[in-house]
Amino acid sequence: MTADVSLDFQYTSSIDQVWKALTESETLAKWIWENDFKPVVGHTFQFRSEPNEWWDGIVNGEVLEIDEPNKLSYTWASAGETTTITWTLKEGSDGTTHLHFEQTGFSEATKAQPGAIEGAKYSWTQFGEQLKNVL
Repeated sequence: MTADVSLDFQYTSSIDQVWKALTESETLAKWIWENDFKPVVGHTFQFRSEPNEWWDGIVNGEVLEIDEPNKLSYTWASAGETTTITWTLKEGSDGTTHLHFEQTGFSEATKAQPGAIEGAKYSWTQFGEQLKNVL
């Protein structure tokens, strides 16, 4: 399956620090939203943000894959759309961390909406910048 959104981030933090930021609920809340995430395959969780007139502010998820500290994958279900988020981490020889992000599985109806994929890409780019600040 081709990624609908694919982004690459570079962080000066160690792979273990980035992994913790992706998998510890308290740290996730600092750069995404409040949540009850646990890095356990099969764990169901929610991200909770401020609702607005178009959205209830809830993202439901289920952990699909954990390969510490190399890969994390979970579902991202919100507003009638369920996609898969996959984070892949690689440690550079200089101690930096390369973080690759993919979001796959958008429906054809969503893909047909002007700006839908670009909106997702923009949001995840912003989250990636917030992660840099948290690290």
